Amino acid sequence: MRLLLDTHIWAWSLLEPERLGSSAKAALAESENELWLSPISTWELVLLIERGRMEVDRPAAEWVREALGRIPMREAGLNHEVALRSRMLSLQHDDPADRFLAATAVVYELTLVTADRRLIDSGAFEVLPSD
Repeated sequence: MRLLLDTHIWAWSLLEPERLGSSAKAALAESENELWLSPISTWELVLLIERGRMEVDRPAAEWVREALGRIPMREAGLNHEVALRSRMLSLQHDDPADRFLAATAVVYELTLVTADRRLIDSGAFEVLPSD
């Protein structure tokens, strides 16, 4: 499976693995699965750290750079098609990060691993719920 990690799934896998649902935990551990990460998640995680919504033991950029090296992942680059699709998707909300991640899943044909019920219930792309 080709899995795109939602920002919180990536963060939980590094800081709070007990928060991952059993299906997500198993999928992340399966060596045959490809793990993908969007630069939007890097940006969003730095914001969470800077705003004090997530605590780490060193400056945000330093911590995130080190975290990117811990788990081998492919980069799902932000491109024009992702930007266009982010506005074309029918989602229940207008959160820009979620729209970019959903569009990334569509454009790259990835399964989004998320615990966000609004994304899970959208039906607009493949998801692996982390319940």
